[in-house]
Amino acid sequence: METIIISCVITAVVALALGGVIAFRLGVSYRRKVAEAELGSAEDEAKRIVSDAIRTAESRKKESLVEAKDEIHRMRTETEKELKERRVEVQRQERRIQQKEETLDRKLDNVEKKDEQMQAKLHEAQARLEEAQSIKKSQFEMLEKISGFTADQAKETLLHNLEEELIHEKAMKVSQYEQQIREEADGRARELISLAIQRCAADHVSEATVSVVPLPNDEMKGRIIGREGRNIRTLETLTGVDLIIDDTPEAITLSSFDPVRREIARIALERLIQDGRIHPARIEEMVEKARKEVDAKIKQDGERAVMQLGIHGIHPELVKLLGRMRYRTSYGQNVLDHSLEVAQLAGAMAAEIGADVALAKRAGLIHDIGKSMTHEIEGSHVDIGVDIAKKYKESPDVIHAIEAHHGDVEPRTVIACLVQAADAISAARPGARRENIENYIKRLEKLEEIANSYNGVEKCYAIQAGREIRIMVKPEVVNDEQTVLIAREIVKQIEAEMDYPGQIKVHVVRESRAIEYAK
Repeated sequence: METIIISCVITAVVALALGGVIAFRLGVSYRRKVAEAELGSAEDEAKRIVSDAIRTAESRKKESLVEAKDEIHRMRTETEKELKERRVEVQRQERRIQQKEETLDRKLDNVEKKDEQMQAKLHEAQARLEEAQSIKKSQFEMLEKISGFTADQAKETLLHNLEEELIHEKAMKVSQYEQQIREEADGRARELISLAIQRCAADHVSEATVSVVPLPNDEMKGRIIGREGRNIRTLETLTGVDLIIDDTPEAITLSSFDPVRREIARIALERLIQDGRIHPARIEEMVEKARKEVDAKIKQDGERAVMQLGIHGIHPELVKLLGRMRYRTSYGQNVLDHSLEVAQLAGAMAAEIGADVALAKRAGLIHDIGKSMTHEIEGSHVDIGVDIAKKYKESPDVIHAIEAHHGDVEPRTVIACLVQAADAISAARPGARRENIENYIKRLEKLEEIANSYNGVEKCYAIQAGREIRIMVKPEVVNDEQTVLIAREIVKQIEAEMDYPGQIKVHVVRESRAIEYAK
């Protein structure tokens, strides 16, 4: 039974396998037929597409040929039209050029005709000029016969008359301009100077060429003199100062033209008196310490002056020279204080007129720098100051201000004028300086001598401590115009021949009187 079932199963399996194989072969055969049919239809379609493309290409080719022919025809038409327009334009330009040539020809003909006319007129003018010159010559000869003067004599007479008229006009113009300038400038100048003086309130203390050292008792004089005078000789040799020991109780006088040496000697002597040990070795030690102390004080004074004015960039050696001016006086006025005042005045006036304030202060501070070296170098303090400023590379404006502050050269810059004015203000204001009676009298006599040297001066008086000279002239000798010229000439001579602080007013007076008596 099982054998039958197995055989049946095997038979079924075999039958299924055979059926599958047969089905596969049938499918493959069908697909092949289908593919062959599709391939045939594709070839037909491809042939149809190719034939359509060929027909389309031929059609487009024909259309392109037609369009190209149309474009060529259009371009040819436009080109012919443009050429025609250009021919017309060229013909128009040719006609215009031809017209211009004809116009130029006509103008050239006119110019030639005018040239001929001008030449004719020129010849005619030349003939008339020669005729006028001959007439002028004959008239001059006739005038010389009538007047009795030659041409040179007549010219000289005219020039003489003209010179007299010019002198009169010059005097009138000078007087007019002076009056105008005085009216405009006096108010402004007073305002500037008053503002500058108000801003500067420097104290002035008169100093002399001697210093007095107080002593605790008169016995100290003997100790200072020493055995056989060795102490006083040592002190005088080391300091270069004369010690005057006289009958003045409890005091010794130090005398020297150099205030720095005098200050060193004073400090050393005071230290020796305090110490009590007075002998040559101790004197030498104290003098050396005093010298170092004075050098340090000089440097400090110079630096303080520079800082007080706010000036920068000054050479250290110049700062030391400024400090040395603390120990210099001019007519009793301390030179460093004077320089500080001049710097402040010059800076204040520079600020008012819009000038360089820093430069004005710098020039004012070192304008008298030469006075710190006048004991050691020969020459005026102006020349010495100029050399020092050049040595330490100061600016040309500062050097010129130093050179011109006493009028040795004419001021060329505003800064030089400001320093000159500030120097005169500082020196001339009351209480600033003093001078001995001999110099004062000589200055007054010199003023009157200069005024009396002019023709027509009747009397003259120096008044206001030499600040003004009043001159009376003879009215029958000097007219109103000449008074102006005399005043100017006297001013020029005073400026050239005299040295004085501040300014001197020259006042010329001409008075005419008519006197009659009723009987």
